[in-house]
Amino acid sequence: MYRLLRPLVFRLDAERAHRATIAALKLLPRRRPPSFDGALTTSIAGLGFPSPVGLAAGFDKDSEVAAAMLGLGFGFVEVGTLTPCPQDGNPKPRLFRLVEDQAVINRLGFNNRGQTAAIERLAFRDRSRGVVGVNIGANKDSADRIADYAAGVRAMGPLADYLAVNISSPNTPGLRDLQAGGELIELLAAVSEARLPGVPVFLKVAPDLAPGDHERIVRAAIDSGIDALIVANTTLSRPPLVARHAAEAGGLSGAPLRSLALDQLRAFRAASGGQMPLIAAGGIASAEDAWARIRAGASLVQLYSALVYHGPGLARRIATGLTDILRRKGIPSISDAVGTER
Repeated sequence: MYRLLRPLVFRLDAERAHRATIAALKLLPRRRPPSFDGALTTSIAGLGFPSPVGLAAGFDKDSEVAAAMLGLGFGFVEVGTLTPCPQDGNPKPRLFRLVEDQAVINRLGFNNRGQTAAIERLAFRDRSRGVVGVNIGANKDSADRIADYAAGVRAMGPLADYLAVNISSPNTPGLRDLQAGGELIELLAAVSEARLPGVPVFLKVAPDLAPGDHERIVRAAIDSGIDALIVANTTLSRPPLVARHAAEAGGLSGAPLRSLALDQLRAFRAASGGQMPLIAAGGIASAEDAWARIRAGASLVQLYSALVYHGPGLARRIATGLTDILRRKGIPSISDAVGTER
């Protein structure tokens, strides 16, 4: 069905098409999430995930369609990025399809309606339907970004199954500076002080890192009680691209990010020695992509840009494909495959 609809969707500019998709999903009748093979069940930080295939932050910025996406076959959904105050984000146009490259460039800039508006929706969700994480960020014009993150932890913690601290977007000037040594330690200390007992906190990092950054980030995360790392956000680097919008500024995601994100995952696995759970994102579009990340050390995977090209049934197809791989290889559980790459 999506193959038939895609040409019509692609006649709209990318951001308008996305808003139309969210509107359509809100009209869908509610349905319970599908049943997954028990071999796909995994656990991180005390949370049980029926499938390791999740929806990355950025798709459902304002927590409008989490239940619908769980119903479409995602094992978990991450909403946001949500900031303390509403903000419009960067000037339009700011979202571009690179069709020939199976990629997306965005410079959205944390556009969202703010945490207060999302709280009203999250407060009424049926938590039995699945795991919903909340990705939090800082406002662009904030005088104290660390205080913004602490406020986000306090505001969203009671309603989230987990929190994701996003300091890796390239589209808010200076935000990635929070990954630097002293600022990262200060940030994570503030997050640790603000967090609620029993609510896991994950840290989302950039793929554009220098040698030594992986070990430093892992040590700070472990020392601060961070429960997992999400590797990785969009990249400012530019591998060879052929599509018309290749020169646009912003973060690149989709297929061209695949190799870089996998390399960064391996680097964080090596830096942590398996002590820190990892969640892989970036360039995942098939069961084979997900399998490669799991073998490289990821307990969970997330996708978003691939939905633009492969449609809303992709998560379920990847989950089915992972089940087939496990059976073919005689591996009883997806957790048994984590980090088995040689």
